Amino acid sequence: MEFDKDLLSIQHVRDLVRKAKKAQEVFAGFSFEKIDRILSAVTSACMQNAEKLAKMAVSETGFGVWQDKVLKNKLGSAITYNYIRNLKTIGIIRENKEQGLIEIGVPMGVVAAIIPSTNPTSTVMYKVLISLKAGNGIVISPHPGAKECIIQTYRIINEAAKGAGAPEGLIGCIEYPTLEATKTLMEHRDVGVILATGGEAMVHAAYSSGNPAIGVGPGNGPAFIERSADIEVAVKHIFESKTFDNGTICASEQSIVTEECVEHKVEEQIKRAGGYFLSEEESQKVGTLLLRPNGTMNPAIVGKSAQKIAEMAGISVPPEARVLLSRQTTVGKSNPYSREKLCPVLGYYVEKDWKSACERCIQILENEGVGHTMTIHTKNEDIVKEFALHKPVSRLLVNTPGALGGVGATTNLSPALTLGCGAVGKSATSDNISPENLINIRRVAYGMRELDDIRDRPVPASPELYGSVSREQIEQITQAVLKRLGALTE
Repeated sequence: MEFDKDLLSIQHVRDLVRKAKKAQEVFAGFSFEKIDRILSAVTSACMQNAEKLAKMAVSETGFGVWQDKVLKNKLGSAITYNYIRNLKTIGIIRENKEQGLIEIGVPMGVVAAIIPSTNPTSTVMYKVLISLKAGNGIVISPHPGAKECIIQTYRIINEAAKGAGAPEGLIGCIEYPTLEATKTLMEHRDVGVILATGGEAMVHAAYSSGNPAIGVGPGNGPAFIERSADIEVAVKHIFESKTFDNGTICASEQSIVTEECVEHKVEEQIKRAGGYFLSEEESQKVGTLLLRPNGTMNPAIVGKSAQKIAEMAGISVPPEARVLLSRQTTVGKSNPYSREKLCPVLGYYVEKDWKSACERCIQILENEGVGHTMTIHTKNEDIVKEFALHKPVSRLLVNTPGALGGVGATTNLSPALTLGCGAVGKSATSDNISPENLINIRRVAYGMRELDDIRDRPVPASPELYGSVSREQIEQITQAVLKRLGALTE
């Protein structure tokens, strides 16, 4: 007898959630030490299989560079574990006797983890670790284009976790991924929170599911090279980032913006580093390849090398070309060079001064990627502060590669493969997602005052309430107003 694939996958999801909920109720009572043993075992298993899983991911998806995916797997496992292992997440996490407040971390329950094809194995590792650290169960929904490597990562993790004492069913994975299965998972009443990493349509579906959701939007971060920057280091950082795993991290730079006064120095350094400036004709050919007719990114270019993209576009570039750049003066939805490009292609903008560059960066972000990430290369701290005050991003990265800085590898941000975009980016948070985003805080508050105390207590006059006006002046103004009102009623 043949079963309908969608119906089979829906029932499969229901079983996974039921088992995860039951296991999580037991797991939430585990001690800190017992949970840490499980996390440690999972991390060790991930590291032991990091290279094998990286190669599987590239072979299955065709995205990126396996050597770089090994480092991503390290970020998703060992680096994440070392960052979170001492966090207090369950039980009493803070206590302030003076204020009469106690804060208790409460797991959200079952995490629905949506996994993308760009960073498949590393995202599974990371989401499992932060979910378990927060006392939650987890059910993984693989991207169909990376199903095999995601399921293999899950199996390695699940065996390690069970071997260290995790309850059966605490970690689950949809092994028959369909749209209906993912929809059923996100809408299931026993899901505590959705952790959605993927395309805009998937993230929108997560927020429309009826369950709490943490989703992320696209990146489109410009990199501003200001006149005081160490230009050689700035270009080195940008190219390290844009070629890392062939640009599949959404925090990687999508455009370079610089000033007229250093234009030639920047371009000279770009060429030295392996940058190739496309002619107008070549820009047209590559640009046609970057976007599909419906205006969305062409998946065929994702994670491909500069050489491969040139070949696909039908142009010839030098064998040493690492990044393709196109000189641009406009920003818009129809201009592919001002959009997100998950491959080693950059838009290149030259502006009169830092103020014009600031405006150009805002235009690029508002075109796509608002709320996500941008980078700045400068020695001028005042300009850093100006950009920080005005740029609609959740992460402003200074003098570091965007891809690696955004995920916490070269900065002290929380290691994360899910980067919140804040309210401006239609995201529930601007954080690098950590276990602290996957718990609720229960607050115990002791009574510190009586009602009579509140009634009888005089409200102290505060100069801040009245600006520079003194109490005597306020009294004079009040008397004058009363006198005037009295005259009007006579």
